[in-house]
Amino acid sequence: MKTKTVTVKVAKFGGTSLADANQILKVLEIVKADPARRIVVVSAPGKRSSQDTKVTDLLIALAEARLAGRSAEAELAAVVARFAEIRKALDLPKAALTAIERDLRGRMESDRSHRGRFLDLLKAAGEDNSARIVAAAFTKQGLPARYLNPKDAGLLLTDDPGNATVLPESYPNLAKSLADTRKVIVFPGFFGTTTAGGVVTFPRGGSDITGAILAAAVGASEYENFTDVDSVFAVDPRIVPGARAIALLTYREMRELAYAGFGVFHDEAIVPAVQARIPIGIKNTNRPDAPGTRIVPTRSYTSGGVVGIASADGFCTLSLDKYLMNREIGFGRRLLQIVEEEGLSYEHVPSGIDNISVVLREANLSDDKKAHIVKRCLEELKADDAEFEPGLALIMVVGEGMRYTVGLARRATAALAEAGVNIEMMNQGASEISMMFGVKAVDRKKAVKALYDAFFETGAA
Repeated sequence: MKTKTVTVKVAKFGGTSLADANQILKVLEIVKADPARRIVVVSAPGKRSSQDTKVTDLLIALAEARLAGRSAEAELAAVVARFAEIRKALDLPKAALTAIERDLRGRMESDRSHRGRFLDLLKAAGEDNSARIVAAAFTKQGLPARYLNPKDAGLLLTDDPGNATVLPESYPNLAKSLADTRKVIVFPGFFGTTTAGGVVTFPRGGSDITGAILAAAVGASEYENFTDVDSVFAVDPRIVPGARAIALLTYREMRELAYAGFGVFHDEAIVPAVQARIPIGIKNTNRPDAPGTRIVPTRSYTSGGVVGIASADGFCTLSLDKYLMNREIGFGRRLLQIVEEEGLSYEHVPSGIDNISVVLREANLSDDKKAHIVKRCLEELKADDAEFEPGLALIMVVGEGMRYTVGLARRATAALAEAGVNIEMMNQGASEISMMFGVKAVDRKKAVKALYDAFFETGAA
């Protein structure tokens, strides 16, 4: 993987940034404003309003109709109409729309024997044709640009439709293909090709993954992720209106916060950029002059500093009691083996001398599965008691400055007590840059507000 830093930025624009012609022209001005922005990664056009439908969803409906054996002309017309509106408003040649419809019809008539591959081929059409339109719009508006197809660029992925991962040989391929930036390169996100030439897509956060891969491949000076929010905030502004913006985060802080559903992109999506230690910028397409948030390998910090508070519900605990459990060698291993054999991953494992709890995500557990796991724990581990406790929320208090700081846990627990929130469990990460609190899901928002007041409103954070 190439990591040499050069003065080239990779800028990724999400679906809301490309939803219509006006948004695309905003993207154009953003790219023109910084000569270092030479590689642009684009998503498919997103929603123009809360009632609208994303192009990707229109394409999925098109694919499903074809898989069901229908002609799907109505679904095709809906996709073409979205691109037609954009083409007309940008005053691009009619041939551009003709090419898009021809491309879609070709995909529709391709092999449907493998559902996943067919879905990926159709879904990828959103980003692919978005990139063609954006490159044409840039060039027409006086910014020379060229569309680059992932297959031609050598972006090779595993043959795992809907869940593909990048192959190592992609990095030298991309470094070579992206070397000539005399024209701005417009690259479609979300998909690549297998070594056999088939189209496959990334999982959640697909275009973010593409951007991170390209940034790592060229050793970008920065990977900019343009979205529809000004920055990352210290707490969810839906819970605390007017929450403080975060100017600077480390990779570790971002990861800890993202674990509890925090942030504007899926944290695993940016792994290639993190591994290459490339700074990541979060910016707002609609307010590009806003400071945004930068995510960096390291930063300076003051003792006691909390950078953010994240929360998520949807958790439960599997709690076991067994007298003298701490004397039984291998008890924890065998418990986690049961969890593994049931196809589950665990989140936390707080324990005492005679009891242990495993925090799991409720979405992965049916009532029958819970009963089966409890039965196994009682029979195989000879536990005195085993039960599931639903309705748990996890809250993460995160900051590099928390390390070795005396009194932070006291402040947090005092704030929760004053708010009338009972702590079900708590745990401090081994890195000491985070504290986790488990509370009842019904108390989550109240707990977050109390912690925000304690660490930010007092001016002590």
